[in-house]
This record gives sequence, structure tokens and C-alpha cells, in this order.
Amino acid sequence: MAQDSSLTTSDQMQDLLLESPGFPEFLLGLATISASLLGSDGSVTCTITVEREGGPATVASSTEEGRRLDETQYAFDDGPCLTAARQQRLVLIPDLKSDQRWSDYLEAALREGVRSVLAVPIPTDPFSHAGLNCYASTVGAFNEETVALLGQHAAAMSRVLRIALRLHGPEIHPDHLRAALKSRAVVDAAVSLIMLQQHGGREGALEVLQLAAKSGNRRMQDIATDIVRGGGFSGAQRDGGQE
Repeated sequence: MAQDSSLTTSDQMQDLLLESPGFPEFLLGLATISASLLGSDGSVTCTITVEREGGPATVASSTEEGRRLDETQYAFDDGPCLTAARQQRLVLIPDLKSDQRWSDYLEAALREGVRSVLAVPIPTDPFSHAGLNCYASTVGAFNEETVALLGQHAAAMSRVLRIALRLHGPEIHPDHLRAALKSRAVVDAAVSLIMLQQHGGREGALEVLQLAAKSGNRRMQDIATDIVRGGGFSGAQRDGGQE
């Protein structure tokens, strides 16, 4: 399942930080890139959780299901991903049905169709905790190669995440802004994927997305949602739906 991670360099992650409009959008880009490392079939969802003193936790997910899973952990204030972030240790659950820890949360995850979990700590600073969380619908989805790959990926994210935490203070948004932010976040996730696949900048990726929306007579958000859910950008979309 693991793929070549050489494309996800520190420079690319720094570019993502510079071009993201805010901290949540930056984390969403990291989560989306992390999921793309594990394949484009959508079988694995990745989330990034950041807790810091003096502000609310920030959760970014490559899918809506992943966001629900992380928010469920916060409802219980415990779970594999929070343990990985808070205790800075790797947590691997090959089969949720045979694990006895975090029983309430694991039952909720099983109802969402999750069968295996890998949570990898991301080192930050003494005033924050972070973790990369991966959810799969199959038993034993994370082998030794995948664990090693994501461990290296988390280490690469550590430096740029520490910079991001210094640049962006805790953000608190009123309820009436959340829907707009969610819509923008989906577009930002799609743009991040296009940047990764085409090795280009944010402006070029946004132009490609806009062209696809115009040519297909669809909302840009709808096309962005399709890209994020599918984990890729098809040739038809890239060419604006033209043969």
C-alpha cells in the first residue's frame, strides 16, 4: 500500500505553509498529502491532530469520516490518536475487534467501518502535541514498510509544523463562519493534491481547478470534493473535461 514518498519533500511542505491562507488549511493540505502517500483508492483516511496550550485543538482530515473519528475521540477524551499525540509514542492496532484498549472509542470506530488504525506522533514543542492518524477499512492494513514510511513522513512534517505553530496563533471562528471555512478547506485540499501531482505552484493548480469547473459547468467546490474523495485528478478533469 505504501508508495514512494520522495515527492513529498520538506521544500514542498514549506511551499504549502507559505501558500495556505491559514493554519487549518495548512494542516488539511498535510493530511491530504499524507493520505495520497498510501494510495489513491480512498481506502485509507489520514487526519492530523494538533493540541496546544491557550487554544482549541485543530483537527484536519482528508475525508469527512476521518474528522468524525477524531471528533469522537475528543468526545471520550481518549483514544489511539490522542495517546500518540499526547504521549508521543506510536500506536498500531492491526484489528480493532481484537484490541481491548479504548473500548468505547473502538466500538464507535467499528461502526464507521474502521478495522485498523495507525497513529504516529509528530514532534513539535513543549507547548503543543501533534499526531498523524491513519484509518483503514481492512484488517492489518499497516505493515512494517508502511509504519516506517509514515514515521519518516511525520519526522519530515515536524520541522514545518513547528514553524506553522509559531506563525499562526490559535484560531477561533464564530459558528456562522464554519460552513464557509469548510467549503474553502475542501478546495484547498484539492489544490494541494493537484500541486503534489503536477509539481506546480498553488496559482497554477487553482487555475486548473477553475478551468475544470468552467468547462464542466459545475461548481468548483463540487469538483474539489470529487478530487479529494477520489484521491486523484483525472486526465479529463485536468483538461477541463475535453477529449
